[in-house]
Amino acid sequence: MSKPIIKALIHVRAGSQRVKNKNIRPFAGSSLLEIKIRQLLSVPEIDGVVVNTESDEMLEIARFLGAECVKREAYFASSTVPMNEVHRNMAENMNCDVVVCTPVTAPLVKKETISKMINLYFENTDKYDSLNTGHLIKEFLWENNIPINYNPSKLPRSQDLPNIIALNFAVNIIAKKDYLKARNVIGEHPNIVAIEKEEAIDIDDEIDFEFAEFMYKKLRMNK
Repeated sequence: MSKPIIKALIHVRAGSQRVKNKNIRPFAGSSLLEIKIRQLLSVPEIDGVVVNTESDEMLEIARFLGAECVKREAYFASSTVPMNEVHRNMAENMNCDVVVCTPVTAPLVKKETISKMINLYFENTDKYDSLNTGHLIKEFLWENNIPINYNPSKLPRSQDLPNIIALNFAVNIIAKKDYLKARNVIGEHPNIVAIEKEEAIDIDDEIDFEFAEFMYKKLRMNK
């Protein structure tokens, strides 16, 4: 049996709304897009890196760095298209057996963590059809004025709260056939794996961007 072809998918678009041009604006002397491409090209388990975007500028960056380029149709880059349709379209444009989907907005995920997750995925394909990262939520959660993860009359310490995991999508691994079926990076039987809190930092707004850049520089200096 031949070795499955594993390719990383970076999907970016030009129309980011909460953080303007976040994918290519200056970040720690580089950009989020360039940092992620260079990182994924250095992961030994990955056979290629695909950048999927409607932006010619981002495609040019990807091409210069040695990534494969897929020009996304404008419809699939709009802010109104359902994300399941976007994922189906991206899956159709992946020439591989297994997709490692990693957003540029998670710049603190370590190269070693990506390798570890890929190996963990292949060790458990008999039980799970995708591997997706999350992080532990140790907070007192309420919904509609009702506590949902603790009893206020028996107030626990925060570290003793249930191990609820929030998806952060920092690393998502799924076979192309399952990706097409689910139209989602999360399969029908996912393996949700918690990663370290600092690696789970996701850039969603301007404060996230500045904090992630600060942490990225700090961790790089400590190396």
